[in-house]
Amino acid sequence: MTNKIIKIIDTFNTRQGEVTSMLVIPLLGVVIYEVFMRYVFNAPTVWGFEVTAFLYGMHYMFGLSYTDVMDGHVKVDIFSSRMPPKAQAILGIVTTCIFFLPVIACMTIFSFQFAFTAIEGWERNSTSWAPLIWPYKTVMAFTFLFLLLQGISNLLKDIRALSGKKS
Repeated sequence: MTNKIIKIIDTFNTRQGEVTSMLVIPLLGVVIYEVFMRYVFNAPTVWGFEVTAFLYGMHYMFGLSYTDVMDGHVKVDIFSSRMPPKAQAILGIVTTCIFFLPVIACMTIFSFQFAFTAIEGWERNSTSWAPLIWPYKTVMAFTFLFLLLQGISNLLKDIRALSGKKS
């Protein structure tokens, strides 16, 4: 059962990361269009900067759980890399339970509250273009949820490693 949960979470975060990595394509298109309009026609867009920030922000947030499933986050493992596997698993369990899960659980809860407030108020950005902002806040909440789920998957992997089973 544990392996199934790990596989479901890891597969989901891998797939969502692969799909959402394509956000870089419209981001590149908007940046090229904005630069072209600004420097060739001297007519910058009202919306270019915000769309760039929104697309990059979503790209970054979706990348958090993908990077975690790929074990790509920067970490200082100068000591832990020299530990035996069971000691590494214990360290992983302790740090996940004390630091990661409480922080990311709070970030998930608060970001969903933030998103619900934005949805209720049909919130818009306070700029001249004034796009709806609640969709981006909702995406942010879900990306924290994805990261929280990945943390649970990592915890389960460490527990399995501690028990001597392969995940």
